[in-house]
Formats: sequence, C-alpha cells, structure tokens
Amino acid sequence: MDLSPHIENAAQRRREVEQALAEFDFNAPDADHKTYENLSREYQRLQKLLSLWDEKESVEKERADNQDLLDSEEDSEFLELVRTDLESLTGRIDSLNRQIKALLLPPHPNEQRNTIVEIRPAAGGDEAGLFAADLLRMYSRLAEQRGWRLEVLDLSENDLGGIKNVAFSLQGGDVYRLMKFESGVHRVQRIPVTESGGRIHTSTVTVAVLPEAEEVDLKISPEEIRVDVFRSSGPGGQSVNTTDSAVRITHIPTGLVVSSQQEKSQHRNKEIAMRILRSRLLEHKQAEEAAKSAAARREQVGTGDRSERIRTYNFPQNRVTDHRFNISRHDLTDILEGKLSELLDELAAAEVERQLEAQVT
Repeated sequence: MDLSPHIENAAQRRREVEQALAEFDFNAPDADHKTYENLSREYQRLQKLLSLWDEKESVEKERADNQDLLDSEEDSEFLELVRTDLESLTGRIDSLNRQIKALLLPPHPNEQRNTIVEIRPAAGGDEAGLFAADLLRMYSRLAEQRGWRLEVLDLSENDLGGIKNVAFSLQGGDVYRLMKFESGVHRVQRIPVTESGGRIHTSTVTVAVLPEAEEVDLKISPEEIRVDVFRSSGPGGQSVNTTDSAVRITHIPTGLVVSSQQEKSQHRNKEIAMRILRSRLLEHKQAEEAAKSAAARREQVGTGDRSERIRTYNFPQNRVTDHRFNISRHDLTDILEGKLSELLDELAAAEVERQLEAQVT
C-alpha cells in the first residue's frame, strides 16, 4: 500500500493544527481548554508520524546505497558486512512501517484513557487458572518494559497458584491503543503440570479490556446500586479476614455484579468495585453505540467479545497465532515474558491498513 497520499494529508493537517494552536486565545470568554488539549495531542501524533516517515525515507536511502555496494563490490568479507547491514536496515524499515500505519488514523476516543483488564479462566479447570496466572505475569512484564503503571484491583487465587479471577489497571502512554487487541478468548495448548500421562490439553481464558471511566463519564445514583459486604476468602475458600471488608456491588438496572476483596479496608474495596463497575458500564454503552453502525463494527478487529477466540498459544510448537489477521510467530516463550510489543504493533498496523483500504473503496 502506497502511504504517500496519507502522509501528504497528515502534513497538511499538521500545518492547520499548528496554526490553530498559535491563534488560540486563552483569555477569550469562550476559550475551550479541552479543545486546546485535543489539538496539542493531535499535533504530537502528527509530529511523531511525520518524523517516523522522514526516518523511514532516510533508512530506505541508506539501504539503496548498500544495495548498490552489493552489486558493485567484489571483496567477500566486505560483502558479508553489507549483507548483514542490509538485513538490519530492512528490519528497521518494517518496524517503522508498522509504527507509521499505527499513527495514520485519528486516535480512538478511548486512546487517552487508562485501562482496566479482567482475566478469568474459562474451559479447562485448574489448567485454565494456571494459564490465567501466566497471562497476568505476561502483562505485568509488558507493563514493566513499556513503563506503564500496573495496579492490582482484585485478585482471587486457587490452591495450585493459578487464578480464579483478577482485575488490574494500566496507566501510561499507548495503553488502550495496544491493549484493546487483548480482549477476547485466549486458547492454550500444552501438557498441564497436573497431567501425568503427558497428553496435550486445550484450555481457554477470557480477557476483557475496559477503558477506565471517570465519574464525569457516568453518573450512577445511589438508588441504582445495592452494596453487600462479606468476609474475604483466599485459596480453597478459607477466610483471610476477620472483618466484613469485602464488597459486592450490584447495578440494579443492568444486573451487573462487581466484587472486590483485595484490600483490608471496606471503603477501599468499595472504591475499587465502583471503578470496575463504571468501566464495565462505559464499555456496555460504547458497544451499544457501535452496534448502531454496521460500518463501524466491520472496521473493528473482531468484536472484543469475550466469546470470540482471538489467539492460540501452542507450547509444543513454540507458536503464537492471532486469528484475526492470521499472524503466527514462533517466539511463544519470549511473548509470555512480556515481549509482545512487536505483535501488538503488527496487529495495530494490520487494523489500520484494513481501515485505510475501506476508506479508499
């Protein structure tokens, strides 16, 4: 796909935004500071996009120069160095192309929001719980590598060290842009530690990625919720707290139920449960709005539905396959260590390319 026309449009838009920022009057009675913030964010995105494009053109020129050397040079030792350099430059160009495509489209309305992630075992019993723990570790490592802040909001473990359910928040740049691709069913194929016969089992875990809602986004009146308190429990159901500090909140109009027992303070657990509830309600509201537009749904990568299988982790073959774009990688071990930025960038680039093609057609 030729990206030049899109880059020309981006350059023109950068000039317009730059002028709008220069002419913004903070002292005007109707000055909208939110508009200025949005323009500033758009300018930063366009600036980064065009900077990456300039870098790509520079690297492509360097690669062309090296190719000329390869065609004209006869020294075998020098030729080997040139070939190695060419391979490195080609990899760099591929990486830049992915980053450029990811920045071409205007950001999603949730782009600047923090994210709440919920992980739950689905099919597979104890093995599913163990893989849920693996996914939590994977996202924790990813957060460390990208400089995101991870806060565990609620966590319930089983006797084997697996997870019954976990909810955590992520804060930092690009959190929602990348993590939105994780929403859905993750399937694992491996020999469980609980399997004595050496047979490969298939288990599934659901991941829900929610844009975190602020209080100003959704007003929840006290009459709409029912709050119940209970005693926290640990693995196997044993009580881990002598006071009723755990909180369960039911949103009466929708029937949504959220509980939190992570903290020793009932007040803190209620605060966490409300954060999760607001985010689930925002997701529900946005899903309803998106469903009204068939075109908008076609442009999405999958539906984000928890019943949709999005990825398979095949341990015997060290392979990870993302089913939305049929992308396969043979670095499962690295990915489970949190090194999935490249995969997420590849998914973002594929989504952008599909949306750009849809605009043309």
